[in-house]
Amino acid sequence: MTPQQVAELIRAGLADCKVSVRSDDNVHFEAVVIAGQFAGKRPLQRHQLVYATLGAAMGNEIHALALKAYTPDEHAAQRHG
Repeated sequence: MTPQQVAELIRAGLADCKVSVRSDDNVHFEAVVIAGQFAGKRPLQRHQLVYATLGAAMGNEIHALALKAYTPDEHAAQRHG
């Protein structure tokens, strides 16, 4: 699975999100996901939302996913902070 395919799955499951996915081997991935749906959610809940978009690919085509999940405001503050 390519980083682009992973990003497409996440975008399909989380409307209006911004996603950046990287991988050196197409099995281990790093993703940054920015979504309004994360507002008011704890980190674990945010990760669960993203994992749900990936379905059966998690643990199969996707062996590992390092994930950073931000609201748009959190991401803006981090970039300017």
